[in-house]
Amino acid sequence: MSVDPSMTTLDRLRDEAATCTRCPLYAHATQTVFGEGKTGGLMFVGEQPGDVEDRRGHPFVGPAGTLLRELLHEADIVADHVYLTNAVKHFKWRPSGKRRIHDKPNAAEVRACGHWLELELVAVRPELVVCLGATAAQALFGRSARVRELRGRPHAISPGLPALVTIHPSAVLRAGEAREERRSELLTDLTLAASLLAEGVPALRP
Repeated sequence: MSVDPSMTTLDRLRDEAATCTRCPLYAHATQTVFGEGKTGGLMFVGEQPGDVEDRRGHPFVGPAGTLLRELLHEADIVADHVYLTNAVKHFKWRPSGKRRIHDKPNAAEVRACGHWLELELVAVRPELVVCLGATAAQALFGRSARVRELRGRPHAISPGLPALVTIHPSAVLRAGEAREERRSELLTDLTLAASLLAEGVPALRP
């Protein structure tokens, strides 16, 4: 990354992103939902804000966020000590009656919002990034990234910046009869993240 850290602060980025028009998603979203939390440790990257997040303006405050915080507690990770964000900062949705149904961001939308994610990485200075789901993994590792292939071990986003890839908590909520299995998978990966962070996360090569 070629961004000068001295020119990047989260407050400045949040203010700039609030008026972002880099892709068409802003036109149908309530607001930009930027990342929040503590810098310098664990950084979690999800896909995009959901309906609740779009209305409230904060990441991971809907059902998936509730589950994530529950699992963070079980993994001995203090939720208030992590940074939470999404690969895409506006809620993409389609109408279904009076409801707004999540619609997956396309590659162009993820690429456009990669501008903000790259700057966030510089400002947050995480020791370890956790990609929650395929969109987050593809935003950081390229469109060919697959969760099942990358799970279980750290990979380098860039020299000295390791990341884990796991499923998104919303995938657990949608898993039906396999919900407990998916929940266990996510908890295993969060426990690994806690362990790596405690060990200092050895530097990796990309």
